[in-house]
Amino acid sequence: QVQLVQSGGGLVQAGGSLRVSCATSRRYAMGWFRQAPGKEREFVGGISRSAITYYQGSVKGRFAVSRDTPKNTVYLQMNSLKPEDTATYYCAARDSVSDSYVARQEREYNYWGQGTQVTVSS
Repeated sequence: QVQLVQSGGGLVQAGGSLRVSCATSRRYAMGWFRQAPGKEREFVGGISRSAITYYQGSVKGRFAVSRDTPKNTVYLQMNSLKPEDTATYYCAARDSVSDSYVARQEREYNYWGQGTQVTVSS
């Protein structure tokens, strides 16, 4: 059974930074999604098995996805946070045969973390 264990997040003022971590059992292609109250879950960013990254437009330049391969942990570093970034953040893992592809659709991911709340106050 594949488990993704998330940690981090919390409450921060606008302009601040937070990091969310996602520990896995091995090196997967990973994605980060978020869901705000009353909204659909949306793709935030992702990293391929070979560490190629891709970001949704509203977070580009502010968020960064990285991987610590020996620890099998993926990070979502969030800088210059805005109140509209408030959401529950989920990591997701994908069984992928490609080293370079970054999946952006929920249906492309096989396993999900438990979710972590990120709240940005104005």
